[in-house]
Amino acid sequence: MEHALPVSAGVTLMFGGLLAAMILALAMEEKLHARKSIIVGTFAVFCLLLASSLGIIPFGDIILPGGHKLHMPVYIEAVDWEVIAIIIGSSLFVDVTSRSGLFSWIAIKLTRMSAGDPLKLLWYYGLMTVLFSAVLNNVTAMIIVGSLTAVSLDKLGHTGKLLGFLLIEGLLTNVGGLLTLISSVPNIIVGNTAGISFTRFFLQASPYVAVATVATLLLGARIFAIHPLRLAREKDEAAELVRSFDENDSIQSRSFFLFAAVMLVVFIGMIATTSITPVIRDLGLGFVAMSFAIIALIRFKHEVDPFYRAIDWDLILFFIFLFVIINVMEHAGVLALIGQGLALIIGDGQGKGGGILLLLASSIFSSVTDNIPLSAMLAKILAGQGIAGDSPLWWSVIFGANLGGNITPIGSASTLVAVTIMHKHGLGLSFAGFVKKALPFALMQIGLAVGYLLLLH
Repeated sequence: MEHALPVSAGVTLMFGGLLAAMILALAMEEKLHARKSIIVGTFAVFCLLLASSLGIIPFGDIILPGGHKLHMPVYIEAVDWEVIAIIIGSSLFVDVTSRSGLFSWIAIKLTRMSAGDPLKLLWYYGLMTVLFSAVLNNVTAMIIVGSLTAVSLDKLGHTGKLLGFLLIEGLLTNVGGLLTLISSVPNIIVGNTAGISFTRFFLQASPYVAVATVATLLLGARIFAIHPLRLAREKDEAAELVRSFDENDSIQSRSFFLFAAVMLVVFIGMIATTSITPVIRDLGLGFVAMSFAIIALIRFKHEVDPFYRAIDWDLILFFIFLFVIINVMEHAGVLALIGQGLALIIGDGQGKGGGILLLLASSIFSSVTDNIPLSAMLAKILAGQGIAGDSPLWWSVIFGANLGGNITPIGSASTLVAVTIMHKHGLGLSFAGFVKKALPFALMQIGLAVGYLLLLH
């Protein structure tokens, strides 16, 4: 493969300006009257042309073991196809299994447990989101819980609260993603580099996750005015409405329902154990998601066109173009420049101030860039400085990379999925609108992380 030319400081700053311009364009999405995929795609095309003309990205054949050559355009290699496969596969799987009435059945069961009380339902779904995010990838967790929420609130006549529910659930996916070593890619990258075991990771992360979950639900209930039913008349009406629900109404085929229920349990179990299952761990989560999608689609055989048309291609293309831009920024030295600045912040790694600043800085940067290359870069910096595996600095990166995704809708895949579900149900929320609503939650969660980090020192 042809090596890229050295990058000058001026070129790095120019591409950094393009990254900032793209973020600004996304913030002005409504005024531009353009979808996210078009905005990011335009910048991806321009960045590729500019980077190619300046010779800062490598081209040529990839040399495989044995001397075999593989021709692959640089923009194909830049895309994290496993993430794309996870989104497409899990979306198809959830869509097909929802036809069995399974999600409606679960939603109605939870609704009946809540006695029609919106606040109880918020807590049930919030806790479910955290648990799903701990064992599934965040995107899959958001797709499943978001589907349940829409069904339940529609049946209760509380669709006006759907935006609040979905936003809170989207934010909780990133909190739940902190619970275990395998809950998110940044956890795996940083945890493996630092030598943090699965058990130690869980024991150190779980106290924060518990407190942050409760605080997020309490704040969400207040901000979005999700109150318990107080009047006897309201309780009686809600109880009567709940009693009129029959979870079996949506089940058209008992055999398909049982098949979907078993498949969902197996799917969750397989996703949770992918990293430790022989053969499957090499194929990855994307393979698991696509495999279960195919198995589910077999039920409909030649009638699969409606499911293919239901895929959110705006979301898929947005991710593809975003991965391309991040890759160009990496070759242009923008990510390295960010890393150098953060290395200055860390100092000798002994003081509390460096850890707090690292957490805050990584939160900000992960809100506008992919947290995977950011986590890998920061992990290399810490390892290069000889930071011990029990240092709180590792947790600064873990907290920052995960929680920073709650600041903007492009900060994490799950928050972007939450916004997409909102749009699907006619609840428009712009880039700036998301930041305005999510910022109080993000500041609270990051503030709690700072406090917890001080306790770890």
